[in-house]
Amino acid sequence: MILKVSIMKTHHEILHGTSLKNILEILEGEYGFEGLDSRLKMNCFANNPSLKSSLTFLKKTPWAREKVEELYVEYIRNK
Repeated sequence: MILKVSIMKTHHEILHGTSLKNILEILEGEYGFEGLDSRLKMNCFANNPSLKSSLTFLKKTPWAREKVEELYVEYIRNK
């Protein structure tokens, strides 16, 4: 149980102070919208994607935002 709390804390530490816009810009620069779609399977990355429309969707959709944040944490840990 202690290990799980430690991992969660690290997850939150990585995200602390990083805006969703910044996260999306970094991931889009690394993977592109096509790569994000193949990893996350979200229409906001597949159908006429843009940073603005993707941000709007992610801000309104908690489960989608969580998936993007998890991908960002994985990206940072593997960097």
